[in-house]
Amino acid sequence: MEALTQLVTIAAVLLGALTTYATNQLAERSKRREARRVRWDEKKFDAYADYISKVRATISANVVLYEVREGIRTMPRSEQDLRLDLTEAGRVQAIAFERVMLLAGDAVIEAAHTVQEAMAACGWQAQGTVEGTLDKWRELHSATFRAINHFHEQARVDLGVSGRFEGEQHSARGLLIPASRNAEASTSNPQSVDHG
Repeated sequence: MEALTQLVTIAAVLLGALTTYATNQLAERSKRREARRVRWDEKKFDAYADYISKVRATISANVVLYEVREGIRTMPRSEQDLRLDLTEAGRVQAIAFERVMLLAGDAVIEAAHTVQEAMAACGWQAQGTVEGTLDKWRELHSATFRAINHFHEQARVDLGVSGRFEGEQHSARGLLIPASRNAEASTSNPQSVDHG
């Protein structure tokens, strides 16, 4: 009887040790998985932020080229130099877009494609590849900013950020752009255009 009691005690100790080992392994695996997830989320955040930064730089290059080409603004630099600036901004943006493609989920990738398409349309009009009015230019920019806002929303969902980026409060804020030279030339106040 004493031998049986000792065997039961040894079995209980072994079972306890195996249970502790298995629990520790599962906890360690969970920690490693969480660390990997956080590391990838950080890389995604960096890629998304870098991409939008490059998109904004391309928008600026588009605007300068368009305004110089249309005679809205004068610059000490040639139109050819401004085209080169736009080409370089587009090249850097394309590289940032590829990083998004490598890291993002389907919804973010689709939103980034929409941004790319909107940016291309702006670039075509800025360079004169596609002719258009100033009103058309404004529409293209509004569409671009709506695409950027949608990208932000999808990126926030992908990163697990709570709250909504798109919505009435954000969309009510307008994008300030100069008044049209035609009908609005007599007013000096900028026109607010919805960008969300």
